[in-house]
Amino acid sequence: MTIEIERRALLQMLGLGAIGSAAIGVSWPAQAQQADAVTIGWPSDVPSWDPNQRFTPDAQHLYKLVFDQPLDQNPKLELIPHLIKKWEMAPDAKSLKIELRDDVVFHNGIKMTTEDFRYTFFERIKAGHAVDTKNSWRNVADIEIASPTQCVMKFASPVPTAPQWLAFLGSFVVPKKYMEEVGVEKFREKPIGTGPYKLVDYQLNARIILERNEQYWGPKPKLKRVTIEIIKDPSARVAAIQSGQVDLTINVPVREVVRLEREPTLAGEINPITRVMLLQCRNDQGFADQNVRLAAHHAIDKAALSKAFFNNAAVPLSVPVTPGTPGFPADYKFSYDPETAKSLLTKSGFSSSKPAKIKFGSTNGQFPSDYDIARAIQQMWKKVGIDAELETIEYAKYFELNRGGKLPDATLYSWDNATGDPEIFSGYLLNTKMPFSAFKDPAVGDKIGKLFGVTDYQARVQGYKDAVKFAVDYGATIPLLQSVQTVVRKKKLSYEKFGNGWVLANTMSWS
Repeated sequence: MTIEIERRALLQMLGLGAIGSAAIGVSWPAQAQQADAVTIGWPSDVPSWDPNQRFTPDAQHLYKLVFDQPLDQNPKLELIPHLIKKWEMAPDAKSLKIELRDDVVFHNGIKMTTEDFRYTFFERIKAGHAVDTKNSWRNVADIEIASPTQCVMKFASPVPTAPQWLAFLGSFVVPKKYMEEVGVEKFREKPIGTGPYKLVDYQLNARIILERNEQYWGPKPKLKRVTIEIIKDPSARVAAIQSGQVDLTINVPVREVVRLEREPTLAGEINPITRVMLLQCRNDQGFADQNVRLAAHHAIDKAALSKAFFNNAAVPLSVPVTPGTPGFPADYKFSYDPETAKSLLTKSGFSSSKPAKIKFGSTNGQFPSDYDIARAIQQMWKKVGIDAELETIEYAKYFELNRGGKLPDATLYSWDNATGDPEIFSGYLLNTKMPFSAFKDPAVGDKIGKLFGVTDYQARVQGYKDAVKFAVDYGATIPLLQSVQTVVRKKKLSYEKFGNGWVLANTMSWS
């Protein structure tokens, strides 16, 4: 196929050589596919079974099976009612009226009420629980309960994106009474939610088994049993789907999608999603010099990366915002220009014979071709005078390193924004007061931070367009490509596609 030839040509040009796709040995359970069951090969485990604890994008697909969010999104990413029937934001964005459904019960049969909502989004945070929701809901001053189904969220300062966050990372309602009775640690061992499935078996970093919640308040899943096999190595996921041991898997290299879709029983997909492949940059150590950061950006041929690794399906980006979403400045372009990169390095005393030295990190197998992309970038940098020492970072370790300020100078990462809102793209990515930003220079952080309280929608969107252009010109972030999600599945298995890449077992069925 053309994609494989082009890929080999680029890798050979960069001195990498062709990379084989031989599968590693794996011990598998019994053959997949039953009429009322599905087995899915997934690249990473949940960080824990407390869904408020860590903002891990790839865990959201799994959490949404066991827990429910107050609001949800349809496949076009429009906000829709879920646990919340109605909501109304005040004009000053300092309060949000909420009406919950009255027919929702947790897996233990206890009815969900506004007490659980208040506990999740206010009491847990005030109690000092180690949850990431303390960042997204840090401005909640109180949640006033009027009845078991009605309450008002009160904010200390305007939170115009509160509805979006009620459908985003970590915003899953947990049961107050049960969690207080058993404690947080025991809850993680035996979690209960209101979701379409119940957790019945869990083996850390190995297997998750779910069974349908027969008392679910919403549409009943067609499949009774869901098995999630945690398979971190992409070659092993390829082997699993090809051998029939799993029915669906994601995030395998594009070249394997092209190859596997020739199999008569398999279907392959390459779907653009609302994620951004980028380099998380520090503003100290090897990247303290702005000239070096900008040179590193100018030296990357993003079109070549898309062509070689994604069959041109991954759109090259100049900003960490996906096309078609609010906050995307269509008039802005950051050039691929190796000569400009060399000139910038020369200004700071660097050259091919005296290269700037940086540390460079990448996951391996977390998203399609991640480590291959990192090695290609490493060679592009070498040609202009940047010597990057490449290391592999475990996906779960990335969050710990970032929070501790210990990421390498540049780290290849896939930034998720299931909502498409600009605050959750550049806002959370570059706000220095948030734990997600590796770049801590207030010249960028203060400009971004001022936009969080802007209540006028058009002014807020324009503000993010201007701020993100400034951030890229400052060298605060190096956007690469719009992420794509690769999916390989058995042809008889169908699922509902979402613009943010959610692959939800409760939407799956066999034909």
